[in-house]
Amino acid sequence: MNIAEVIAKELSIQPWQVEAVIALMDEGATVPFIARYRKEQHGELDDTKLRTLEERLQQLRNLEQRRNEISESLKKLDKWTEELQAELDNALTLARLEDIYRPYRPKRRTRAMIAKEKGLEPLADAMLLQLPTKKTPEEMAAEYVDAEKGVESVEDALQGAMDIIAERVSDDAAVRDRLKRLYARECQVKTVAAKEEDSVYRMYYDYAEPMRTMPSHRVLAMDRGEKEGWLKVSLQVDGDHAHTGTRQGWVIQTGSPCTDYVQRACDDAYDRLIAPSLDNELRGDMTDRAQEAAIGVFAMNLRPLLMQPPVRGRVVMGLDPGIAHGCKIAVVDATGRVLDTGVVYPLPHQRPEAAKATVMKMIRQWGVSVAAIGNGTASRETEQFFVGVMKALDLGDKLKYMIVSEAGASVYSASKLAAEEFPQFDVNLRSAVSIARRLQDPLAELVKIDPKAIGVGQYQHDLKEAELDHALDGVVEDCVNAVGVDVNTASWSLLSHIAGINATVAKNIVTYREENGPFKSRAGLKKVPRLGPKAFEQAAGFLRVPDAKDVLENTGVHPESYDAARELLKRFDLTAKEAAGGTLKKAAEEAGYALLAKELNIGEPTLRDIVEELNKPGRDPRDELPPPMLRADVLEMDDLKTGMELRGTVRNVTDFGAFVDIGVHRDGLVHISQFTRRVRHPSEMVRVGDVVTVWVTEVDKQKNRIGLTMRKP
Repeated sequence: MNIAEVIAKELSIQPWQVEAVIALMDEGATVPFIARYRKEQHGELDDTKLRTLEERLQQLRNLEQRRNEISESLKKLDKWTEELQAELDNALTLARLEDIYRPYRPKRRTRAMIAKEKGLEPLADAMLLQLPTKKTPEEMAAEYVDAEKGVESVEDALQGAMDIIAERVSDDAAVRDRLKRLYARECQVKTVAAKEEDSVYRMYYDYAEPMRTMPSHRVLAMDRGEKEGWLKVSLQVDGDHAHTGTRQGWVIQTGSPCTDYVQRACDDAYDRLIAPSLDNELRGDMTDRAQEAAIGVFAMNLRPLLMQPPVRGRVVMGLDPGIAHGCKIAVVDATGRVLDTGVVYPLPHQRPEAAKATVMKMIRQWGVSVAAIGNGTASRETEQFFVGVMKALDLGDKLKYMIVSEAGASVYSASKLAAEEFPQFDVNLRSAVSIARRLQDPLAELVKIDPKAIGVGQYQHDLKEAELDHALDGVVEDCVNAVGVDVNTASWSLLSHIAGINATVAKNIVTYREENGPFKSRAGLKKVPRLGPKAFEQAAGFLRVPDAKDVLENTGVHPESYDAARELLKRFDLTAKEAAGGTLKKAAEEAGYALLAKELNIGEPTLRDIVEELNKPGRDPRDELPPPMLRADVLEMDDLKTGMELRGTVRNVTDFGAFVDIGVHRDGLVHISQFTRRVRHPSEMVRVGDVVTVWVTEVDKQKNRIGLTMRKP
């Protein structure tokens, strides 16, 4: 098996592209570095495709390792043949490899083994031939009756022979392959109630659906219901079809009296050995696929959440709502520095007037222009309270607010990182600071939190932790490197997500700049302990030095391309400052990128990237996205009427729809059937952070549900 060719076919790219990426990865290059600075070598594959390639490469290498292990095992058992090796070489899945190996794999003591020990294998061989002989199976079996060996009767001999045949049929890779195809076509997943009490799994108390069409969220729901003891789940196929598929190749219609026994052995093989084994394997496959899809949804939602546009240049008040311990407040300046903190009790039964006076004073004192209100307990009441403050201040558009997801804020505030960052604050106040900063720069703040705690997935607690962590860490890494990081202000936690930099090196960078002052250029990073040449190569292009004399230090141009960038400017007699705003871009287009690239001895993709970076030095790709929606008033659930048009922000995207924040404490659901066009997955229409127009279709106060549509009534 040629791994590069397999991946190329699966991803619809060329084998040379895959080979180039594999070579770079084996040299220690990271995905962000390969995607951004080695475009010529791999044909401009994006980071998403590179992540998929990286994952598939690991899977196929694991498969290759298992193939070699099986080959070695067969040789030790003296069972290896060229034909078997060819079968192993053609197997593209782990399940297929294991099916081929099954007849030779060491087993625990089985009925067939016991029968062989009693000397009944020749009888099984003779019966399997199904020769049209006059000798009956009973007469054949009589020759093997031997009390000393434990074969007490003809029936014992026949049963032992059938056990041997059943195990052989069960171990037949062709039979298993045929039955798997049958299950893929016909299998129904059936669920019934395991308890009589009502539960959230009621819809599955008597439910069936074809296995081939079952979406991942239903598979995970059934798995959880079964695990919690509410459901019994089974796979069901037509028994006659399954028995026919099992008999194929084993039952020969020759008129032999042995055929009936072979047929019964085949049916026993399916009922006793194959069906339970297939149930486990296929249920496992269903769960694996569902988990893979759920991890994909989580990663898909995490990316736009991290890439939400920052709210720059504003003094922000963060409010972490609460009841018993009050509403925690933190005011941070435009750089995220904490200016003031406090605790107020704004709920009607507490001290709302005193709270109002305190908040108004803080807003006036520090020039707060926007508030970030956490969406946890008492968020609704805190939002109403703050709208009252806004009306009392009467500042018009100079003061607005936004509801911010506080998922993971408590995890961060109780973390070692938060304690290092704010040793003077208690846990609750750290949470308020985090909420304020999430509005200012979502990426810089959210990278401090375990991505699993951010809450934009489905059934995340049921997913394989290692695989989820790997996928989400990849998303975080791609986002941080796409934006770039100011090496003189970034926290070590943010720096640790830069390509080539681990937590230890990130802490060393922060320690070095605290001891030696701000970095004046990227080259200064070479003096940081444990940041070697390879790490510098991977990281340098993603780190920014905004106050450096050379504009290139504040762009995505890699130091290895500085000479080419300077030659380019010299070619058109421009300074870096003069090149911005379209001047260089226009000149390069007129001269022709292909010709320029040849002149400068660099690749055309790299040249285009240099021009783009010099066109907008210090650019942040997030600024090109629609800004977050700030609010000036509050809606009650009672205010909602069917048909009402609203603007809202997408908070989560699942397999079955999108949840939209419309300014009511409860997010509304736009079911997949309510999009403007038919889609296979909601992600084809919306993503987290999108601002959308919706219409109310249902308000169920009893169940606290809001139904929305994107189709204009």
